[in-house]
Amino acid sequence: MGLKKNAKVSAEFSMSSLTDIIFLLLIFFMLTSNFVRIQPFDLPQSDSKTVAPVSIVVSIEKSGAYQIDNVPAAESELASRLTTAVRTLADPEHTAITIVAETGTDFEKVTVILGIAAALKVQAILATQPKS
Repeated sequence: MGLKKNAKVSAEFSMSSLTDIIFLLLIFFMLTSNFVRIQPFDLPQSDSKTVAPVSIVVSIEKSGAYQIDNVPAAESELASRLTTAVRTLADPEHTAITIVAETGTDFEKVTVILGIAAALKVQAILATQPKS
């Protein structure tokens, strides 16, 4: 009785170990991404002399208080007041929101205004202090 030799080599590739590795990497990156924090930093100083059109001025104090064209505003009403201000201007396409922030202001306060400007599709310009 002769034994038959199986000379065929299996050309199949097992994907189970590869999916386990990808799953572990996914869990690793999800866990480590929660630990990355963006540290707030002081607003920059500049020696640039660029002059930009001023349509709406939003002032941010170091304490976190907002003012729109020298009128105090709460953070909860920023979006509605800026929307109204942009719509009342004659040329909304060339509108620019100038952000004047006191040195030492948290950058998170500035990003609130930048987000509103992006939603309104208008320019946002960050006014900087001149270098001395």
